[in-house]
Amino acid sequence: MGIRILKGGMLTTVQDLGRYGYQSQGFSVAGVMDVRSFKIANLLIDNPENEAVLEFTLIGPTLEFTSDTIIAITGGDFTATINGKPADMYTAIYMKKGDILKFGSARTGTRGYIAFSSYLQIPTVMGSRCTNLKSGIGGFKGRKLKEGDYINFRIKRRYLPFFLSRKLTPDNFEQDSATLRVVLGPQDKMFTKQGIHTFLNEEYTVTGDFDRMGCRLEGPFIASAGTSDIISDGIAYGAIQVPSHGKPIVLLSDRQTTGGYPKIGAVIYADIPKLVQRKTDHKIRFEAVTIEEAQKIYHEEILELEAMRKAIHVPCKEVLEIRLAAKRLNKLFDEQ
Repeated sequence: MGIRILKGGMLTTVQDLGRYGYQSQGFSVAGVMDVRSFKIANLLIDNPENEAVLEFTLIGPTLEFTSDTIIAITGGDFTATINGKPADMYTAIYMKKGDILKFGSARTGTRGYIAFSSYLQIPTVMGSRCTNLKSGIGGFKGRKLKEGDYINFRIKRRYLPFFLSRKLTPDNFEQDSATLRVVLGPQDKMFTKQGIHTFLNEEYTVTGDFDRMGCRLEGPFIASAGTSDIISDGIAYGAIQVPSHGKPIVLLSDRQTTGGYPKIGAVIYADIPKLVQRKTDHKIRFEAVTIEEAQKIYHEEILELEAMRKAIHVPCKEVLEIRLAAKRLNKLFDEQ
């Protein structure tokens, strides 16, 4: 009762929101790159918000289902098929025993997600089921999935209320540019006024040096006011380091826990999905916001996800018609 990996894709791993509380011991948080797509996938099938999913990058996997379950696919468009026929995204899909789910290369975005209503049977390590590739812990044997791997399901869960109505509008990852809102600091004073102006007013390009650890950007030189070294300190999710070469590096899920380059700012939590779904040569601009504005944006995203949750629990026309027909039949039987 589970899934068999027929092809692992380029980089397919088990992920959740990450492993918190261990950075002081040298363990990065890890976890999903696109938190929004991850949360929507679990939301669509009434999973706990932090239930583990499969995350895949650039080229998706091929899976065989050995029992019935319900899934949801979100993130970039990898031209998914089920038994050779196109599969819908951002909706609940009933998968039967023997079904083959296949993904191709990313048509839009760079990362995709699959949530499972039967829950993946992955052990919890230090409070998380996520894969930390650098340390080789968590997830499926601490590594990416490959051909021949098999993951069991933890429970039998195949029914969802209002199943036919569980569909949301996919996020648009077709844009080749994005504006990322940032909170300046903690070492923004180490850059000249002109350096800050350059950072906030010029355009940067996503390079091929882009993985789960971080994204190196190419573009205009960001001038520092002196040295480009600091005493190593902790690195937050989305922190933007600027080494002596003057080009920004945005640090992501598998980032190192400390670093000795000054950080000009940090991408706000709600905007990181925009970055991690960009491709090589896509364009990035930065816009400064206050901490209070970042908190407001985060709160608005929470409200948006709650609105999505309510929307998928409203019966669609087909469900209402089935219910009405059932009531008519029951009434007919009662009269007889």
